[in-house]
Amino acid sequence: MTVTEVVPASADAAGRRTPMQVRKRDGGTEPVDVNKIVRAVERWADDLTDVDPMRVATRTISGLYDGATTAELDRLSIQTAAEMIGEEPQYSRLAARLLAGYVDKEVRRQGITSFSAAIRAGHAEGLIGDDTAAFVAAHAATLDHAIDPNGDRRFEYFGLRTVYDRYLLRHPTSRLVLETPQYWLLRVACGLSRTADEAVDFYRLMSSLAYLPSSPTLFNSGTRHTQMSSCYLVDSPLDELDSIYQRYAQVANLSKFAGGIGIAYSRVRSRGALIRGTNGQSNGIVPWLRTLDASVAAVNQGGRRKGAACVYLEPWHPDIEEFLQLRDNTGEDARRTHNLNLANWIPDEFMRRVEADELWSLFDPHEVPELPDLWGERFDAAYREAEAHCRYVRQVPARELYGKMMRTLAQTGNGWMTFKDAANRLCNQTAEPGNVVHLSNLCTEIVEVSSDTETAVCNLGSVNLAAHLTDGGIDWERLRATVRTAVTFLDRVIDINYYPTAQAAASNPRWRPVGLGLMGLQDVFFALRLPFDSPAARELSTLISEELYLTALETSADLARDFGAHPAYPQTRAARGQLQPDLWGVQGTQTARWDALRERVGAYGLRNSLLVAVAPTATIASIAGCYECIEPQVSNLFKRETLSGEFLQVNTALVRELKARGLWTERIRSAVKRAEGSVQDIAELPVGVRELFRTAWELPQRALIDLAAARAPFIDQSQSLNLFLAAPTIGKLSSMYLYAWKAGLKTTYYLRSRPATRIQQATVSAVAPVVVDAEALACSLENPESCEACQ
Repeated sequence: MTVTEVVPASADAAGRRTPMQVRKRDGGTEPVDVNKIVRAVERWADDLTDVDPMRVATRTISGLYDGATTAELDRLSIQTAAEMIGEEPQYSRLAARLLAGYVDKEVRRQGITSFSAAIRAGHAEGLIGDDTAAFVAAHAATLDHAIDPNGDRRFEYFGLRTVYDRYLLRHPTSRLVLETPQYWLLRVACGLSRTADEAVDFYRLMSSLAYLPSSPTLFNSGTRHTQMSSCYLVDSPLDELDSIYQRYAQVANLSKFAGGIGIAYSRVRSRGALIRGTNGQSNGIVPWLRTLDASVAAVNQGGRRKGAACVYLEPWHPDIEEFLQLRDNTGEDARRTHNLNLANWIPDEFMRRVEADELWSLFDPHEVPELPDLWGERFDAAYREAEAHCRYVRQVPARELYGKMMRTLAQTGNGWMTFKDAANRLCNQTAEPGNVVHLSNLCTEIVEVSSDTETAVCNLGSVNLAAHLTDGGIDWERLRATVRTAVTFLDRVIDINYYPTAQAAASNPRWRPVGLGLMGLQDVFFALRLPFDSPAARELSTLISEELYLTALETSADLARDFGAHPAYPQTRAARGQLQPDLWGVQGTQTARWDALRERVGAYGLRNSLLVAVAPTATIASIAGCYECIEPQVSNLFKRETLSGEFLQVNTALVRELKARGLWTERIRSAVKRAEGSVQDIAELPVGVRELFRTAWELPQRALIDLAAARAPFIDQSQSLNLFLAAPTIGKLSSMYLYAWKAGLKTTYYLRSRPATRIQQATVSAVAPVVVDAEALACSLENPESCEACQ
C-alpha cells in the first residue's frame, strides 16, 4: 500500500483531521511523506540486504510530532535505525549513513561545499592553523578531488557518532560542524604532510580505517593548537615545596592540551618524616595528591574530554598503604582522590620477598634518595644496605602488603601492577646508568626514561588488523605498507608538535619515541575461526607483532638514513647492537630481514629510540569499527552509549554464524541477552562455535598473559593489558599477578570485574569489602599453577 501522508489521531479545533506537518528550514511546512522517507533510507541501504526501509520509515513517523522540523525528522530516523541494531547489526551501517547525510546537510547549509572551503571557513574562525590553510590553498584542486564520496559508508554508527560528537571542528558561536568526516581526515593528513601527494595517500589510509592516529592528533592536527602527543610521563617532584608546585603547573598545562599523564611520587617524603627547617613532621604524599586530584578535575582536555592522570609509587615508600586506599569509597574523604588512577611501580626484590614470605622494609625517600634512580642489582644492593643499617621507618610482611595491593585491585580495578626492573632491563633507552624509567603512563603501555628536566612524551597510532584480512589470513604486504606510512607520520608529529612544557620539549626531540600499536586482534581471530586461547592464535599474534616491529625498525632506519639518527642514539642499546628480541633472548622468524635490518641500523642508526606500544584504543577502535587493541570481546551483546541514548550492539561475527545456521531468531537473541552476552548455554550451538565466541570472562586469564608474553619480545615499549575476573578473590589475583611478573611482563592495566559490564542492572550495588585472607594468599602464591584465574 502506498502511504503519502500520516494522519494524527487528534483533530483540530473544528474537529477536522489534518495531515501531520513538518517545518522546513525555509520556514514553510510540508506533509509527512512515508514514501519520501523510504526512498531516503533506500538510497543509503542499497547494499544492506537485511535492512527494511519501510520499517525504519514507519517507526520514525510513529515517534514524530506535528510541527517537527525536517532536521528533527532526520535525527529521529537516525535514532530509529540505531535502536534496531540489537536485532540486526546492518542497521548500524544504515544509521551511520543517515548520520553522514545529516552532517553533510549541516556543513552545506553554511555554504561549505568542498574541503578547501571547509578549511577557509575554519581558518576564518581561528580554528585552522596558518600553515595548513596555506598548504590547502596551494593544492586546493588536488585535495578537493581526493575526497572519497563513499568514505563515510565504511563507518559503523557508534564510530561516526563519536566522530560527530567529539572530533569535527565546530563554529565557535553556532556550534554547527564545519567539516564532514572525510574533510576531517584530510585535514588531519594535511596538518602532517609536506606534499599534496603525501596528504592524499595518508588520507586514503585513514579513510579506509586501516590505521588511525590517537585522539590528540585527530583532534589537533591542522589546527592552531598542534598538541598531538598522547602521553606524558612526569618524573616525581623533588622533596621540596617549589618542585611540588612546579609539577602542578606542568600537569595542568599538559592536561589542557589533551595529554594523558603519568606522574611518579616516590621522591616526596612520607607522613611523619622530620622537616628539619621547622622541626615539624610531614603530612606525607596524600595531601599533595589531593591537590593534584583537584587540579586534574579542574583542567579538562581542551573541553573535549576529562583530564586524566595516573600516580606511580614504589612499594618501599612508607605511605604505600594510604596510597592504596586513595580510591576507596569508604573512610575519610579528606584522604581520598576520586579522579586519579593509581599504579604500583614494583621492583623484583619486592616480588621475590612476597614469594619467599619475608619482611619488607619501608624507607622514607628523604633518607634514601637514591632508590628511585636505581633498578636491578644496583637497586637490590642499595636497598639491602639501607636495610642492614636499619634506616627503614618500619617493616611489614611482604605478603601482607601484597595482599593489600590485591584488595585494592579487587575493589576498585585500580592500583595497577607495573614492574620497574622489567621496564628498565628491557628498555632501549636505559643502556647508560643515568637513564632510568621511573614510571609508565596513564594507560601503562609507555615505558620511557624521565628526569627532573625531561618529561617523556609519546605519539601514538594503531593499525586496524581487521582491515588487513584476506580470505586466507593476513595481507602481509598491505600490513607492511600501512606500518611504513604510520611510522613516518608518527615521526613527523615530533617536529610539528606543540609542547606545553619545557621539560616535554627537551625530551621528545632528543629521544624521538613513537608508539605504534594495533587493534582488531579479536576480529582477526573470529574471521580465521581461532579461539582466543588456542596455540594457533598465540602464534599468529606473535607473527603480527614481529611484522609490526620489524617493519617499524626498517622504516626508522630509513628515516635515520635520510634525516639522521635521534640525538640520544649513542646512549641506547640499539647502538650497542641490541634490539628488543635480543633482550628477551628470542630470535625472529624472518632471519634474512632481521640480518639486513641490523646492517642498516649499524650504518645509519635509528630515527626513533622506541617504536611499538599497544595502547587501549577505546575511542579509535570505535571509530574504526573493530575490537579494541589486543583484547578479547567482553560480551557478544553489549550496550553502547551516545549523546542520543543507549543502544544494544551484537557481535557481527556471531550474527553471521547464527544466520548461516538459521539460528538468528528472537528466541536466541533473548537467550544471549538474558545470559549477559554469553552463548555458552545455548545448546543448539556446536561446542566449537561456543568455544570461538567465549567472552573475556570465560577465557583463562593465563591465556591473555601468555599471549602478551609471547608478543612482548617484539614490543619495545609495553602493552595495556587488562585482565578479567568475574568475581575476583585475593587468592586468584595474587597468583595471577605473580604469574604475570614471572612471565616477564613490564606492565598490566585494569582489573575488570563483572558487575561493571552487565547489560541490564536496575541498580548499582556497593562493592563488597574484600578481606585479605592470609591462608588463601599463601596457598595461591605457593601453588600458582593451580590458580583458578589462570586455568
